This record gives sequence, C-alpha cells and structure tokens, in this order.
Amino acid sequence: MLATKTTKRAKALPPDERRAAIVAAALPLMLQHGVGVSTRQIAEAACIAEGTIFRVFPDKEALVAAVVASAFDPAPVEQALEAIDRTLPFADQLTQAVVIMQRRMRDIWNITAAVGVTSAPRPGTRAAEFAALTAICERHRAQLSRPPKMVAQTLRGLTLALTHPALAPDQPVSPAQIVSLLLDGVRTRPTC
Repeated sequence: MLATKTTKRAKALPPDERRAAIVAAALPLMLQHGVGVSTRQIAEAACIAEGTIFRVFPDKEALVAAVVASAFDPAPVEQALEAIDRTLPFADQLTQAVVIMQRRMRDIWNITAAVGVTSAPRPGTRAAEFAALTAICERHRAQLSRPPKMVAQTLRGLTLALTHPALAPDQPVSPAQIVSLLLDGVRTRPTC
C-alpha cells in the first residue's frame, strides 16, 4: 500500500473573514519585503493555498491596497483608546494614549515606507481617534487650564513631533516624558 501525503486544509471562512486573515498575514511580510513579497509567501503565512488569495482579491494590487487600508483603519486605535482604564490617574491614562498613538504612527510610517504609499489617508480617518482622545481629556476637565479638545490636539501634535524619525532624529521621547511636557510644561517652578 502506498503512503499518501495529506495536506491540512485551512478552515473554511466566509469571504470577509478570509480577506481579513490574509491581510493580517500579509502585513508583517509587506513590512519586511515591501511589495516584492510574493503571493506564495503570503499564502504560506496565512496557511492557505496561493489560489485562495485570488478567490477574495482580484489581483495582488488589490491585496496591497487592503493591507495599506488596514494600517490606516482608525477603529483599532479608537477601541484601544476607549479601553484605557478610567480608574487610572489622568497622567497614566494619557501615557497609555501616547503609547497607542506612537504604535499607530510607527505602523503607518513603516507600511507607507515599505509599499511606497504617497497618498494621504481618507478624510475623517483621524476623527474617531481624536474624539476618543478628547473624551479622555474631557473626563479630567477640572484638572485642565485649557479646553479638552485643545489638550487632545496638543498631545497628538507633541506625540507626532517627538516620535517621527525625521522630526526627532535622536532617541524618541518616551510616552511619560511627552505627557509630563504637556501637563507640567518646561518652566521651572519657583520655590518659596
């Protein structure tokens, strides 16, 4: 009797779930190899046959576009910001928010560099993220000398300026330092 090789098939998924699984498998490969990554490599990472990719994507360009769109999707960031523990002190909540924003910024910079994206994200993709950040500040309005919206905008601007490698060529400023700069400023306090 001849031994036969059995191949394990990937679990059957609805098309939307299959697309999401392929995009999730493709993202780290595109970060590493850029658009030069092969569909075979993506299929192997997703534990599917290469042809399965083309059942849910018309071509490789559509897959690349879906990966880029997933990197710009604000929903995971909005959810992460909303999930910050509200019982933490305000500065700790803001520090966690900066960690989340820095991760998002790095992910976007890395994917745009890897695949050569030059277009800006769709209008409104930052609105949900900004609203979630503003909500954190709003809950601590009594501690603020400025409107929560302005504090959120300033925090986001500081995070970008002190994280982006072109703007902060030295070691990036830590999330806690960014929050301290926002809340405490740069002036020395007079000692009486």
